[in-house]
Amino acid sequence: MRLSYPSDVKIIQVPCSGRVDILHLLRAIEDGADGVYVAGCLEGECHYINGNLKAKKRVQYVKNVLEELDMEPGRVEMFNLSSGEGPKFAQFAKEMVERIKTLGPSPVNS
Repeated sequence: MRLSYPSDVKIIQVPCSGRVDILHLLRAIEDGADGVYVAGCLEGECHYINGNLKAKKRVQYVKNVLEELDMEPGRVEMFNLSSGEGPKFAQFAKEMVERIKTLGPSPVNS
């Protein structure tokens, strides 16, 4: 099955969402991304024990940082799904793109 998700979504694969650091998320925004999301395993089903829980905490931390910078925290999000849920991944991508369109371009890009 071929997935259909928006072409403006750039996918960066990592072995575990727990490898995504706060700096990766902030750097993406700083480098011009209007939004960033992390797609990780379902909670309680991480192959690396608790990587997705670490990622969830990091995403929340970045949301708080954005809020302190008077930016919309919705520009960063965490989605959980299993590896077999390709259509759900595509839906999350579409959902995030629509959210970012509603928020508009990042103030960092202004």
